[in-house]
Amino acid sequence: MRLEQLVLEHGLVAPETLARAQLVQAETGERLDSVLTRLGMIAEQTLAGALARETGLPIANASDFPQEPLLSDGISVRFLRDVKALPLAERDGAVEVALIDPLDPYPVEALSFALAKPVRPLIAKANDLEAALDRLYGQAAQAQSAEETVDESDVERLKDLASDAPVVRTVNNLITRAAESRASDIHIEPAEDCVRVRFRVDGALIDTETLPAQMKLPLVSRIKVMASLDIAERRLPQDGRIRVAVRGHEIDLRVATSPTIHGESVVMRILDRSSLSLDFKTLGFEDDVLEKYLHALRQPHGIILVTGPTGSGKTTTLYASLAALNQPDRKILTIEDPIEYRLAGINQTQVKPQIGLSFAAALRSFLRQDPDVMMVGEIRDLETAEVAIQSALTGHTILSTLHTNTAASSVTRLLDMRVEPFLITSTLNAVLAQRLVRRLCAKCREAYEPAKGFLKSLMPGTDVGDVPLLYRPKGCDACNHTGFRGRLAVMELLPVDDEIAGLVLARAEAREVQRSAVAHGMRTMLVDGLRKSQQGLTTIEEVLRATREV
Repeated sequence: MRLEQLVLEHGLVAPETLARAQLVQAETGERLDSVLTRLGMIAEQTLAGALARETGLPIANASDFPQEPLLSDGISVRFLRDVKALPLAERDGAVEVALIDPLDPYPVEALSFALAKPVRPLIAKANDLEAALDRLYGQAAQAQSAEETVDESDVERLKDLASDAPVVRTVNNLITRAAESRASDIHIEPAEDCVRVRFRVDGALIDTETLPAQMKLPLVSRIKVMASLDIAERRLPQDGRIRVAVRGHEIDLRVATSPTIHGESVVMRILDRSSLSLDFKTLGFEDDVLEKYLHALRQPHGIILVTGPTGSGKTTTLYASLAALNQPDRKILTIEDPIEYRLAGINQTQVKPQIGLSFAAALRSFLRQDPDVMMVGEIRDLETAEVAIQSALTGHTILSTLHTNTAASSVTRLLDMRVEPFLITSTLNAVLAQRLVRRLCAKCREAYEPAKGFLKSLMPGTDVGDVPLLYRPKGCDACNHTGFRGRLAVMELLPVDDEIAGLVLARAEAREVQRSAVAHGMRTMLVDGLRKSQQGLTTIEEVLRATREV
Protein backbone atom coordinates (compact mmCIF):
# COMPACT_ATOMS: atom_id res chain seq x y z
CA MET A 1 0.00 0.00 0.00
CA ARG A 2 1.19 3.51 -0.80
CA LEU A 3 0.68 6.53 1.44
CA GLU A 4 -1.95 7.97 -0.92
CA GLN A 5 -4.07 4.84 -0.55
CA LEU A 6 -3.68 4.74 3.23
CA VAL A 7 -4.87 8.31 3.89
CA LEU A 8 -7.92 7.76 1.67
CA GLU A 9 -8.85 4.32 3.00
CA HIS A 10 -8.51 5.46 6.61
CA GLY A 11 -10.58 8.58 5.87
CA LEU A 12 -7.79 10.93 6.96
CA VAL A 13 -8.37 13.35 4.07
CA ALA A 14 -10.99 13.87 1.38
CA PRO A 15 -9.99 12.98 -2.21
CA GLU A 16 -10.00 16.64 -3.25
CA THR A 17 -7.71 17.49 -0.32
CA LEU A 18 -5.28 14.75 -1.34
CA ALA A 19 -5.33 16.05 -4.92
CA ARG A 20 -4.45 19.53 -3.65
CA ALA A 21 -1.57 18.09 -1.60
CA GLN A 22 -0.27 16.14 -4.61
CA LEU A 23 -0.33 19.35 -6.66
CA VAL A 24 1.77 21.11 -3.99
CA GLN A 25 4.10 18.09 -3.92
CA ALA A 26 4.62 18.31 -7.68
CA GLU A 27 5.39 22.03 -7.47
CA THR A 28 7.77 21.91 -4.48
CA GLY A 29 9.34 18.46 -4.78
CA GLU A 30 8.57 17.74 -1.10
CA ARG A 31 7.55 14.34 0.20
CA LEU A 32 3.78 13.81 0.37
CA ASP A 33 3.81 13.18 4.12
CA SER A 34 5.60 16.52 4.65
CA VAL A 35 3.06 18.39 2.53
CA LEU A 36 0.09 16.82 4.34
CA THR A 37 1.38 17.67 7.82
CA ARG A 38 2.95 21.03 6.99
CA LEU A 39 -0.31 22.36 5.54
CA GLY A 40 -2.30 21.08 8.50
CA MET A 41 -4.29 18.61 6.40
CA ILE A 42 -3.37 15.76 8.76
CA ALA A 43 -1.95 15.99 12.29
CA GLU A 44 1.38 14.17 12.67
CA GLN A 45 0.04 12.06 15.55
CA THR A 46 -2.97 11.03 13.45
CA LEU A 47 -0.80 10.03 10.49
CA ALA A 48 1.60 8.05 12.69
CA GLY A 49 -1.32 6.26 14.37
CA ALA A 50 -2.84 5.27 11.01
CA LEU A 51 0.52 3.95 9.78
CA ALA A 52 0.97 1.97 13.00
CA ARG A 53 -2.47 0.38 12.66
CA GLU A 54 -1.85 -0.50 9.01
CA THR A 55 1.65 -1.92 9.41
CA GLY A 56 1.60 -3.18 13.00
CA LEU A 57 4.85 -1.31 13.67
CA PRO A 58 5.45 0.54 16.98
CA ILE A 59 5.66 4.34 17.20
CA ALA A 60 9.01 5.73 18.38
CA ASN A 61 8.70 7.92 21.49
CA ALA A 62 10.98 10.82 22.41
CA SER A 63 12.86 8.52 24.82
CA ASP A 64 13.71 6.16 21.92
CA PHE A 65 15.83 8.75 20.10
CA PRO A 66 19.56 8.45 20.87
CA GLN A 67 21.61 11.08 22.67
CA GLU A 68 24.62 10.52 20.40
CA PRO A 69 24.79 9.83 16.63
CA LEU A 70 24.56 6.12 15.80
CA LEU A 71 26.52 4.57 12.89
CA SER A 72 27.42 8.05 11.64
CA ASP A 73 30.47 6.72 9.76
CA GLY A 74 28.49 4.36 7.57
CA ILE A 75 25.59 6.61 6.52
CA SER A 76 25.38 9.96 4.74
CA VAL A 77 23.53 12.60 6.76
CA ARG A 78 22.14 14.00 3.52
CA PHE A 79 20.69 10.58 2.72
CA LEU A 80 19.03 10.37 6.15
CA ARG A 81 17.48 13.81 5.65
CA ASP A 82 16.28 12.92 2.14
CA VAL A 83 14.57 9.67 3.13
CA LYS A 84 13.49 10.95 6.58
CA ALA A 85 15.10 8.15 8.56
CA LEU A 86 17.14 7.94 11.77
CA PRO A 87 18.99 4.95 13.31
CA LEU A 88 17.89 4.53 16.92
CA ALA A 89 19.73 1.49 18.33
CA GLU A 90 21.38 -1.84 17.58
CA ARG A 91 19.62 -4.83 19.11
CA ASP A 92 19.98 -8.57 18.44
CA GLY A 93 22.10 -8.02 15.34
CA ALA A 94 19.60 -5.61 13.72
CA VAL A 95 19.42 -1.83 13.52
CA GLU A 96 16.21 -0.12 14.68
CA VAL A 97 15.42 2.80 12.38
CA ALA A 98 12.71 5.45 12.79
CA LEU A 99 10.84 6.31 9.58
CA ILE A 100 8.10 8.78 8.77
CA ASP A 101 6.73 6.66 5.91
CA PRO A 102 7.31 2.91 6.49
CA LEU A 103 5.20 2.13 3.40
CA ASP A 104 8.12 3.24 1.22
CA PRO A 105 10.47 0.19 0.96
CA TYR A 106 13.45 2.15 -0.41
CA PRO A 107 14.90 3.58 2.88
CA VAL A 108 14.83 0.17 4.60
CA GLU A 109 16.43 -1.63 1.65
CA ALA A 110 19.10 1.06 1.15
CA LEU A 111 20.03 1.22 4.86
CA SER A 112 20.15 -2.56 5.14
CA PHE A 113 22.50 -2.69 2.16
CA ALA A 114 24.73 0.16 3.42
CA LEU A 115 25.02 -1.25 6.95
CA ALA A 116 25.13 -4.91 5.90
CA LYS A 117 22.64 -5.62 8.69
CA PRO A 118 18.91 -6.23 8.93
CA VAL A 119 16.82 -3.09 9.55
CA ARG A 120 13.88 -3.11 11.95
CA PRO A 121 11.58 -0.11 11.16
CA LEU A 122 9.66 2.03 13.68
CA ILE A 123 7.28 4.89 12.93
CA ALA A 124 8.21 8.46 13.91
CA LYS A 125 6.41 11.80 13.84
CA ALA A 126 8.02 14.24 11.41
CA ASN A 127 8.73 16.95 13.99
CA ASP A 128 10.39 14.50 16.39
CA LEU A 129 12.56 12.96 13.67
CA GLU A 130 13.64 16.27 12.12
CA ALA A 131 14.46 17.74 15.52
CA ALA A 132 16.61 14.69 16.32
CA LEU A 133 18.40 14.92 12.96
CA ASP A 134 19.16 18.59 13.60
CA ARG A 135 20.38 17.82 17.10
CA LEU A 136 22.55 14.82 16.20
CA TYR A 137 23.94 15.40 12.73
CA GLY A 138 25.87 18.41 11.62
CA GLN A 139 23.80 21.24 13.12
CA ALA A 140 26.27 22.11 15.86
CA ALA A 141 29.25 22.30 13.48
CA GLN A 142 27.25 24.33 10.96
CA ALA A 143 26.10 26.77 13.62
CA GLN A 144 29.61 26.98 15.11
CA SER A 145 31.24 27.96 11.82
CA ALA A 146 28.54 30.57 11.19
CA GLU A 147 28.88 32.05 14.67
CA GLU A 148 32.66 32.30 14.42
CA THR A 149 32.40 34.45 11.28
CA VAL A 150 29.64 36.76 12.52
CA ASP A 151 30.37 40.37 13.35
CA GLU A 152 28.03 41.97 15.89
CA SER A 153 27.55 45.00 13.65
CA ASP A 154 27.04 42.93 10.50
CA VAL A 155 23.25 42.73 10.30
CA GLU A 156 23.23 40.95 6.96
CA ARG A 157 25.31 38.08 8.29
CA LEU A 158 23.05 37.82 11.31
CA LYS A 159 20.10 37.55 8.94
CA ASP A 160 21.87 34.84 6.97
CA LEU A 161 22.53 32.99 10.23
CA ALA A 162 18.87 33.29 11.23
CA SER A 163 17.66 31.97 7.89
CA ASP A 164 19.84 28.84 8.01
CA ALA A 165 17.62 25.81 7.34
CA PRO A 166 18.38 23.79 10.54
CA VAL A 167 17.77 26.87 12.69
CA VAL A 168 14.47 27.61 10.94
CA ARG A 169 13.36 24.02 11.45
CA THR A 170 14.38 24.06 15.11
CA VAL A 171 12.34 27.21 15.87
CA ASN A 172 9.34 25.96 13.91
CA ASN A 173 9.51 22.60 15.68
CA LEU A 174 9.67 24.25 19.11
CA ILE A 175 6.60 26.38 18.40
CA THR A 176 4.63 23.45 16.96
CA ARG A 177 5.52 21.11 19.83
CA ALA A 178 4.69 23.76 22.41
CA ALA A 179 1.27 24.40 20.84
CA GLU A 180 0.54 20.66 20.68
CA SER A 181 1.61 20.27 24.33
CA ARG A 182 -0.85 23.02 25.41
CA ALA A 183 2.13 25.06 26.70
CA SER A 184 1.54 28.69 27.64
CA ASP A 185 5.21 29.72 27.39
CA ILE A 186 8.44 28.67 25.70
CA HIS A 187 11.58 29.48 27.71
CA ILE A 188 14.92 29.51 25.86
CA GLU A 189 17.70 29.91 28.43
CA PRO A 190 21.40 30.03 27.50
CA ALA A 191 23.88 28.32 29.81
CA GLU A 192 27.66 28.13 29.61
CA ASP A 193 27.77 24.88 27.63
CA CYS A 194 24.24 24.50 26.19
CA VAL A 195 20.88 26.13 25.49
CA ARG A 196 18.10 24.93 27.77
CA VAL A 197 14.53 24.81 26.41
CA ARG A 198 11.56 24.54 28.78
CA PHE A 199 7.78 24.65 28.27
CA ARG A 200 5.32 25.91 30.85
CA VAL A 201 2.35 23.54 30.84
CA ASP A 202 -0.56 24.10 33.24
CA GLY A 203 1.61 26.54 35.20
CA ALA A 204 4.55 24.15 35.72
CA LEU A 205 7.88 24.43 33.88
CA ILE A 206 8.97 21.21 32.15
CA ASP A 207 12.44 20.54 30.72
CA THR A 208 11.97 19.85 27.01
CA GLU A 209 15.40 19.55 25.43
CA THR A 210 18.97 20.77 25.51
CA LEU A 211 20.56 22.29 22.39
CA PRO A 212 24.30 22.79 21.71
CA ALA A 213 25.83 26.03 23.00
CA GLN A 214 26.63 27.00 19.40
CA MET A 215 22.89 27.40 18.80
CA LYS A 216 22.61 30.42 21.11
CA LEU A 217 23.13 33.12 18.51
CA PRO A 218 21.35 31.46 15.54
CA LEU A 219 18.30 30.56 17.61
CA VAL A 220 17.80 34.01 19.12
CA SER A 221 18.53 35.72 15.81
CA ARG A 222 15.86 33.64 14.08
CA ILE A 223 13.26 34.51 16.71
CA LYS A 224 14.19 38.20 16.49
CA VAL A 225 13.76 38.19 12.72
CA MET A 226 10.32 36.59 13.10
CA ALA A 227 9.33 39.16 15.76
CA SER A 228 10.70 42.15 13.75
CA LEU A 229 13.23 43.01 16.48
CA ASP A 230 16.70 44.51 16.14
CA ILE A 231 18.87 41.43 15.69
CA ALA A 232 22.11 43.39 16.16
CA GLU A 233 21.07 44.71 19.61
CA ARG A 234 22.03 42.19 22.27
CA ARG A 235 22.67 44.52 25.20
CA LEU A 236 19.08 45.65 25.91
CA PRO A 237 15.78 43.79 26.47
CA GLN A 238 13.35 43.82 23.54
CA ASP A 239 9.66 42.95 23.09
CA GLY A 240 7.89 41.84 19.95
CA ARG A 241 5.13 39.69 18.54
CA ILE A 242 4.98 36.77 16.07
CA ARG A 243 1.97 35.37 14.23
CA VAL A 244 2.37 31.84 12.85
CA ALA A 245 0.11 29.07 11.54
CA VAL A 246 0.24 25.82 13.49
CA ARG A 247 -1.76 22.84 12.28
CA GLY A 248 -4.10 24.95 10.20
CA HIS A 249 -4.91 27.79 12.63
CA GLU A 250 -3.06 30.96 13.55
CA ILE A 251 -1.55 31.64 16.95
CA ASP A 252 0.22 34.73 18.29
CA LEU A 253 3.43 34.65 20.30
CA ARG A 254 4.49 37.50 22.56
CA VAL A 255 8.30 37.59 22.54
CA ALA A 256 10.53 39.05 25.26
CA THR A 257 14.33 38.92 25.08
CA SER A 258 16.70 39.75 27.91
CA PRO A 259 20.52 39.78 28.11
CA THR A 260 22.10 37.31 30.55
CA ILE A 261 25.67 36.39 31.43
CA HIS A 262 25.71 33.53 28.88
CA GLY A 263 23.73 35.20 26.09
CA GLU A 264 20.19 36.33 25.44
CA SER A 265 17.28 34.63 27.17
CA VAL A 266 13.97 34.45 25.28
CA VAL A 267 10.46 33.84 26.56
CA MET A 268 7.63 33.35 24.07
CA ARG A 269 4.09 33.54 25.47
CA ILE A 270 1.69 31.51 23.32
CA LEU A 271 -1.59 33.33 22.75
CA ASP A 272 -3.87 30.79 21.09
CA ARG A 273 -7.27 32.40 20.63
CA SER A 274 -8.85 29.01 19.87
CA SER A 275 -7.94 27.71 23.34
CA LEU A 276 -9.11 30.84 25.22
CA SER A 277 -12.18 30.01 27.29
CA LEU A 278 -14.41 32.96 28.18
CA ASP A 279 -16.95 30.79 30.00
CA PHE A 280 -17.21 31.65 33.69
CA LYS A 281 -17.99 28.05 34.73
CA THR A 282 -14.90 26.76 32.88
CA LEU A 283 -12.77 29.40 34.61
CA GLY A 284 -13.87 28.09 38.02
CA PHE A 285 -16.86 30.23 39.08
CA GLU A 286 -19.30 28.41 41.38
CA ASP A 287 -23.00 29.17 40.83
CA ASP A 288 -23.46 31.34 43.92
CA VAL A 289 -20.27 33.36 43.30
CA LEU A 290 -21.15 33.79 39.63
CA GLU A 291 -24.61 35.11 40.48
CA LYS A 292 -23.16 37.77 42.79
CA TYR A 293 -20.39 38.66 40.33
CA LEU A 294 -22.79 39.08 37.40
CA HIS A 295 -25.06 41.22 39.61
CA ALA A 296 -22.12 43.56 40.31
CA LEU A 297 -21.05 43.46 36.67
CA ARG A 298 -24.49 44.49 35.42
CA GLN A 299 -24.71 47.61 37.57
CA PRO A 300 -25.12 50.69 35.32
CA HIS A 301 -21.90 52.22 36.65
CA GLY A 302 -19.10 51.57 39.13
CA ILE A 303 -15.75 49.81 39.43
CA ILE A 304 -15.05 46.07 39.57
CA LEU A 305 -11.53 45.01 40.53
CA VAL A 306 -9.87 41.63 39.94
CA THR A 307 -6.83 41.09 42.14
CA GLY A 308 -4.01 38.63 42.51
CA PRO A 309 -0.31 38.25 41.69
CA THR A 310 1.11 37.97 38.19
CA GLY A 311 -0.06 34.80 36.47
CA SER A 312 -3.25 34.35 38.50
CA GLY A 313 -5.61 34.60 35.53
CA LYS A 314 -6.84 38.15 36.14
CA THR A 315 -6.75 39.16 32.46
CA THR A 316 -8.72 36.07 31.38
CA THR A 317 -11.42 36.84 33.97
CA LEU A 318 -11.60 40.43 32.71
CA TYR A 319 -11.90 39.22 29.11
CA ALA A 320 -14.73 36.89 30.15
CA SER A 321 -16.40 39.87 31.86
CA LEU A 322 -16.04 41.98 28.72
CA ALA A 323 -17.50 39.14 26.64
CA ALA A 324 -20.52 39.04 28.98
CA LEU A 325 -21.00 42.82 28.60
CA ASN A 326 -20.30 42.90 24.87
CA GLN A 327 -23.66 43.80 23.31
CA PRO A 328 -24.40 45.77 20.10
CA ASP A 329 -25.84 48.64 22.18
CA ARG A 330 -22.66 49.06 24.27
CA LYS A 331 -19.38 50.71 23.35
CA ILE A 332 -16.43 49.06 25.10
CA LEU A 333 -12.89 50.45 25.19
CA THR A 334 -9.79 48.93 26.76
CA ILE A 335 -6.29 50.17 27.55
CA GLU A 336 -3.88 47.27 28.12
CA ASP A 337 -0.21 46.53 28.63
CA PRO A 338 0.12 44.39 26.61
CA ILE A 339 -2.92 43.38 24.55
CA GLU A 340 -2.97 39.60 24.98
CA TYR A 341 -5.96 38.61 22.86
CA ARG A 342 -7.92 40.45 20.19
CA LEU A 343 -11.64 40.54 21.04
CA ALA A 344 -14.22 41.10 18.30
CA GLY A 345 -16.46 44.12 18.81
CA ILE A 346 -14.20 45.73 21.43
CA ASN A 347 -11.85 48.69 20.83
CA GLN A 348 -8.47 47.76 22.35
CA THR A 349 -5.53 50.15 22.85
CA GLN A 350 -1.92 49.39 23.78
CA VAL A 351 -0.11 51.48 26.42
CA LYS A 352 2.85 53.43 25.00
CA PRO A 353 4.61 55.31 27.82
CA GLN A 354 7.36 56.56 25.48
CA ILE A 355 4.84 58.83 23.74
CA GLY A 356 2.87 59.70 26.86
CA LEU A 357 0.03 57.19 26.35
CA SER A 358 -0.32 55.94 29.92
CA PHE A 359 -3.32 54.26 31.54
CA ALA A 360 -4.50 57.59 32.96
CA ALA A 361 -3.99 59.52 29.70
CA ALA A 362 -5.85 56.87 27.70
CA LEU A 363 -8.73 56.84 30.18
CA ARG A 364 -9.11 60.60 29.90
CA SER A 365 -9.23 60.40 26.12
CA PHE A 366 -11.73 57.52 26.29
CA LEU A 367 -14.22 59.71 28.14
CA ARG A 368 -14.53 61.88 25.01
CA GLN A 369 -15.52 58.85 22.92
CA ASP A 370 -18.84 58.22 24.70
CA PRO A 371 -18.07 54.68 26.01
CA ASP A 372 -20.32 52.55 28.21
CA VAL A 373 -17.64 50.18 29.55
CA MET A 374 -13.89 50.71 29.94
CA MET A 375 -11.22 48.25 30.98
CA VAL A 376 -7.94 49.49 32.46
CA GLY A 377 -5.14 46.92 32.46
CA GLU A 378 -3.99 47.87 35.96
CA ILE A 379 -4.47 50.62 38.54
CA ARG A 380 -0.86 51.34 39.45
CA ASP A 381 -0.95 54.85 40.92
CA LEU A 382 -3.15 57.59 42.34
CA GLU A 383 -3.56 59.35 38.97
CA THR A 384 -5.03 56.24 37.29
CA ALA A 385 -7.21 55.51 40.34
CA GLU A 386 -8.60 59.06 40.35
CA VAL A 387 -9.45 58.99 36.63
CA ALA A 388 -11.10 55.57 37.03
CA ILE A 389 -13.18 56.84 39.95
CA GLN A 390 -14.13 60.00 38.05
CA SER A 391 -15.24 57.83 35.13
CA ALA A 392 -17.36 55.63 37.41
CA LEU A 393 -18.96 58.68 39.04
CA THR A 394 -19.99 59.99 35.62
CA GLY A 395 -21.92 56.83 34.75
CA HIS A 396 -19.38 54.41 33.29
CA THR A 397 -18.55 50.79 34.16
CA ILE A 398 -14.84 50.34 34.87
CA LEU A 399 -13.02 46.99 35.01
CA SER A 400 -9.44 46.83 36.24
CA THR A 401 -6.84 44.85 38.22
CA LEU A 402 -4.74 45.39 41.32
CA HIS A 403 -1.74 43.44 42.62
CA THR A 404 -2.94 42.49 46.10
CA ASN A 405 -3.14 39.15 47.89
CA THR A 406 -6.78 39.23 49.03
CA ALA A 407 -10.00 40.98 48.13
CA ALA A 408 -10.05 42.83 51.45
CA SER A 409 -6.51 44.17 51.07
CA SER A 410 -7.51 45.83 47.77
CA VAL A 411 -9.56 48.34 49.74
CA THR A 412 -6.63 49.22 51.99
CA ARG A 413 -4.36 49.41 48.91
CA LEU A 414 -6.61 52.13 47.45
CA LEU A 415 -6.51 53.95 50.78
CA ASP A 416 -2.70 53.69 50.77
CA MET A 417 -2.79 55.35 47.32
CA ARG A 418 -4.53 58.27 49.09
CA VAL A 419 -7.88 57.72 47.47
CA GLU A 420 -10.58 59.27 49.68
CA PRO A 421 -12.71 56.65 51.48
CA PHE A 422 -16.01 58.22 50.40
CA LEU A 423 -14.93 57.95 46.75
CA ILE A 424 -14.17 54.24 47.20
CA THR A 425 -17.55 53.49 48.77
CA SER A 426 -19.34 55.55 46.09
CA THR A 427 -17.80 53.74 43.13
CA LEU A 428 -16.45 50.29 44.07
CA ASN A 429 -19.06 47.58 43.38
CA ALA A 430 -17.04 44.42 44.07
CA VAL A 431 -13.54 42.95 44.35
CA LEU A 432 -12.67 39.47 43.09
CA ALA A 433 -9.41 37.86 44.26
CA GLN A 434 -8.19 34.68 42.60
CA ARG A 435 -5.37 32.17 42.13
CA LEU A 436 -4.84 29.47 39.51
CA VAL A 437 -4.53 25.79 40.42
CA ARG A 438 -3.93 22.82 38.16
CA ARG A 439 -7.07 20.93 37.15
CA LEU A 440 -7.04 17.17 37.75
CA CYS A 441 -7.30 15.00 34.65
CA ALA A 442 -10.90 13.76 34.61
CA LYS A 443 -9.87 10.49 32.94
CA CYS A 444 -7.38 9.23 35.49
CA ARG A 445 -7.92 11.06 38.80
CA GLU A 446 -8.43 8.73 41.73
CA ALA A 447 -10.35 9.22 44.96
CA TYR A 448 -8.95 8.44 48.40
CA GLU A 449 -10.04 8.76 52.00
CA PRO A 450 -7.87 11.27 53.88
CA ALA A 451 -6.68 10.26 57.32
CA LYS A 452 -8.73 11.57 60.22
CA GLY A 453 -7.56 15.05 61.16
CA PHE A 454 -5.54 15.35 57.92
CA LEU A 455 -7.19 18.58 56.78
CA LYS A 456 -7.19 20.12 60.23
CA SER A 457 -3.44 19.52 60.45
CA LEU A 458 -2.94 21.21 57.06
CA MET A 459 -5.28 24.11 57.79
CA PRO A 460 -5.17 24.88 61.52
CA GLY A 461 -7.78 27.37 62.63
CA THR A 462 -10.08 26.64 59.67
CA ASP A 463 -13.39 24.89 60.24
CA VAL A 464 -13.14 22.28 57.49
CA GLY A 465 -15.53 19.67 58.92
CA ASP A 466 -15.44 16.03 57.85
CA VAL A 467 -14.28 15.37 54.31
CA PRO A 468 -14.96 11.76 53.30
CA LEU A 469 -13.17 11.86 49.94
CA LEU A 470 -10.40 13.80 48.24
CA TYR A 471 -8.73 13.23 44.87
CA ARG A 472 -5.14 12.88 43.68
CA PRO A 473 -3.39 12.67 40.29
CA LYS A 474 -2.54 9.35 38.68
CA GLY A 475 -1.41 9.97 35.08
CA CYS A 476 -2.52 8.70 31.67
CA ASP A 477 -1.96 9.37 27.97
CA ALA A 478 -4.61 12.13 27.94
CA CYS A 479 -2.65 14.25 30.44
CA ASN A 480 0.84 13.20 29.28
CA HIS A 481 1.16 11.20 32.51
CA THR A 482 1.18 14.31 34.71
CA GLY A 483 -2.23 13.74 36.30
CA PHE A 484 -3.28 17.30 35.44
CA ARG A 485 -4.88 18.84 32.38
CA GLY A 486 -5.67 22.56 32.31
CA ARG A 487 -6.15 25.04 35.13
CA LEU A 488 -9.00 26.70 37.01
CA ALA A 489 -9.31 29.53 39.50
CA VAL A 490 -9.97 29.47 43.21
CA MET A 491 -11.49 32.77 44.24
CA GLU A 492 -13.16 34.98 46.78
CA LEU A 493 -15.71 37.70 45.96
CA LEU A 494 -16.14 40.77 48.15
CA PRO A 495 -19.27 42.79 47.27
CA VAL A 496 -19.04 46.30 48.72
CA ASP A 497 -22.29 46.45 50.74
CA ASP A 498 -23.29 48.86 53.52
CA GLU A 499 -21.34 46.91 56.14
CA ILE A 500 -18.09 46.97 54.11
CA ALA A 501 -18.67 50.61 53.14
CA GLY A 502 -18.87 51.57 56.82
CA LEU A 503 -15.53 49.89 57.51
CA VAL A 504 -13.93 51.64 54.54
CA LEU A 505 -15.16 55.03 55.75
CA ALA A 506 -13.64 54.22 59.14
CA ARG A 507 -10.34 53.30 57.40
CA ALA A 508 -10.45 49.81 58.91
CA GLU A 509 -7.57 47.41 58.38
CA ALA A 510 -7.78 44.59 55.84
CA ARG A 511 -8.18 42.00 58.63
CA GLU A 512 -11.36 43.69 59.88
CA VAL A 513 -12.77 43.95 56.37
CA GLN A 514 -11.98 40.26 55.78
CA ARG A 515 -13.55 39.20 59.07
CA SER A 516 -16.74 41.13 58.36
CA ALA A 517 -17.02 39.81 54.80
CA VAL A 518 -16.62 36.18 55.97
CA ALA A 519 -19.22 36.73 58.69
CA HIS A 520 -21.64 37.95 56.00
CA GLY A 521 -21.13 34.94 53.73
CA MET A 522 -17.92 35.51 51.72
CA ARG A 523 -16.16 32.23 50.94
CA THR A 524 -12.38 32.65 51.11
CA MET A 525 -10.05 31.33 48.41
CA LEU A 526 -8.92 28.56 50.76
CA VAL A 527 -12.47 27.36 51.42
CA ASP A 528 -13.37 27.69 47.74
CA GLY A 529 -10.34 25.58 46.87
CA LEU A 530 -11.31 22.97 49.47
CA ARG A 531 -14.76 22.67 47.87
CA LYS A 532 -13.17 22.17 44.46
CA SER A 533 -10.78 19.55 45.79
CA GLN A 534 -13.78 17.67 47.24
CA GLN A 535 -15.44 17.81 43.81
CA GLY A 536 -12.38 16.22 42.21
CA LEU A 537 -11.45 19.33 40.23
CA THR A 538 -8.04 19.76 41.86
CA THR A 539 -5.95 18.50 44.77
CA ILE A 540 -5.76 19.91 48.27
CA GLU A 541 -1.98 20.25 47.78
CA GLU A 542 -2.56 22.50 44.75
CA VAL A 543 -4.97 24.65 46.75
CA LEU A 544 -2.52 25.07 49.63
CA ARG A 545 0.33 25.88 47.23
CA ALA A 546 -1.71 28.62 45.55
CA THR A 547 -3.23 30.14 48.70
CA ARG A 548 -0.41 29.66 51.21
CA GLU A 549 0.45 33.37 51.40
CA VAL A 550 -3.16 34.34 52.10
